[in-house]
Amino acid sequence: MPDVVGIRFKPCGKIYDFEVNGTDVNEGDSVVVESDFGLSIGKVIKKRHFIEHPDREIKKVLRIATEEDLKAKEENKQLEKEALDFCIERIMARGLPMKLISTEATLDKRRIIFYFTADGRIDFRELVKDLAAKFKTRIEMRQIGVRDEAKLMGGLGVCGQELCCKKFLTSFKPISIKMAKKQEMVLNVGKLSGLCSRLMCCLRYEYEGELDTISSDDEILIEEEDAPIDVIEEKISTILSKSKANEKSPVDEDASDYSDNDKTEDNSSAEPPKTDEKGIQENQEKGRRHRFRRRTHRRR
Repeated sequence: MPDVVGIRFKPCGKIYDFEVNGTDVNEGDSVVVESDFGLSIGKVIKKRHFIEHPDREIKKVLRIATEEDLKAKEENKQLEKEALDFCIERIMARGLPMKLISTEATLDKRRIIFYFTADGRIDFRELVKDLAAKFKTRIEMRQIGVRDEAKLMGGLGVCGQELCCKKFLTSFKPISIKMAKKQEMVLNVGKLSGLCSRLMCCLRYEYEGELDTISSDDEILIEEEDAPIDVIEEKISTILSKSKANEKSPVDEDASDYSDNDKTEDNSSAEPPKTDEKGIQENQEKGRRHRFRRRTHRRR
C-alpha cells in the first residue's frame, strides 16, 4: 500500500501518481521524477494518499526540484525551439505530409519528443536519422489527434474565451450531435464545431441525458460541411436515429379519453394527418432550398 502524491507535468494535463519514497513533499511543490520519457519536473497537485492495489507500476519521486533543475528546464526551451525549427526544415525538404506541433526535451536531455499530426501513418525513419545525427540523442515521434493539437496550440473559441481544453479541461470526453439536438440547437456542423474541427466540448456542459451511450463515432468533422447536403443530412439522421431507437413514444393521454361518440361520423372529407416521415421530408426539402439559395448568393 504505497504512499503516493498526484503530479501534473503540464497545465491542465493529466495527473499521475508517484510514490513519495520518503521525500517530504507538499501540495504545490516542484519535484523531479523519472517518468516514462525520462527525468522530468512536475508539480504536486494532490496531497498524499494511499493506493491499496495499483493497476500499474508506480514510479518514485527522486527529489525536490532545486535551482539547478529549474535552470536546466529553462535552458531546454532553447533546445526545444532549435529542434522545432530544424525538424520543420527537414519535413519540408523530404516532403512528408505531416504537421509538426511542438517539441519537448527531458530534463537530462537524453530524449527529445516531437509531437505531430497527420492524416495517416507516416514513414519518418529517414527524418529520425536526420534528427538523431543533429542532436546526438534519442528521438521519439508521437502522432497526436486534432483535439490534442488544439490543447497544445491554444486559441479563442466562438464565445471569445480561451479554449476550454487549454484553460481547465484535463481530458477529452466523447461529444455527439444528439447533444445539440436535445438542446434544440441548429444542426449546423460549422456552427457546432470548434477550432479543432470537432464538435465543441461545451455541448456536453448542459446536456442532461445519459452520457454512457455517447460515442465519439457520432462526431461529424467540419470538413464534411462542404460535402453534398444529402450526405450530411443522412449522417445526422443516422446518428439521431440511434438515440431514438431505445426511446419510447409518449402516450397521448388526452386522446385516450375520447369516446367513440365524440368522433365525427363523416370523415371522407377530412384531410388525412401528415405522417412523421412526410413532415421530415418536407423540412429537409425546405432546408435544401434554403442552403442552395444561400450558396448561390455567396457565389454572386
